[in-house]
Amino acid sequence: MAKAQRGAPTQKKKAEPGFPFKFRKLQEEPLRRGPKDRPRVVTRYLDEARPALQKEFGYSNPFQVPRIEKIVLNIGLGEALKTPKLLEQAFESLGLITGQRPVVTRAKQSIAGFKLREGMKIGCMVTLRGPRMWEFFDRLLTVALPRTRDFRGVSRRAFDGRGNYTLGIRELLIFPEIDIDKLDKVPGMNVCVHTSAKTDDEGRALLTHMGVPFRAA
Repeated sequence: MAKAQRGAPTQKKKAEPGFPFKFRKLQEEPLRRGPKDRPRVVTRYLDEARPALQKEFGYSNPFQVPRIEKIVLNIGLGEALKTPKLLEQAFESLGLITGQRPVVTRAKQSIAGFKLREGMKIGCMVTLRGPRMWEFFDRLLTVALPRTRDFRGVSRRAFDGRGNYTLGIRELLIFPEIDIDKLDKVPGMNVCVHTSAKTDDEGRALLTHMGVPFRAA
């Protein structure tokens, strides 16, 4: 007892083993530098969106033009408290969609009404930047969203006041990488597009020129 009070070194907790899924390591792939190899949405931003935005808002410097900085994908699963297998399936699905290993998210505080304790696993997330971000954004616009049933566009109001846009996806089945036979329950997902825009009008104009299909007001 005396040793503990004198500041004796405490044993560190062992890191919990992650889920045993192996995803393609895009970090080890060479970054695409040439104009012929860059994703189509990058070419569209440089050739079409940036000049149009500079003319529309009167930016004196091309570096003032808003751009997409990162895309965060998040799956929240309250059911994982009772059925941990659902979290493993969501973890694997998110890794297949992005090609990047997700991070398990945990509860930040305890809520007795929901039988939730601090530190419990309640979801997973991935943050995409650079070429991986552009490739996902391209697949989202050209492949995934058109596969949505009765798709009529996305909401124009889902901005946070600082130019960032959040898109809710009800089912991950719109991505062709997902196999429904391997899922006990099809999860949904939130896609948050972080931009360098300072206002919602600038962010909305940026995404419009990038090809996001907004619904008519």
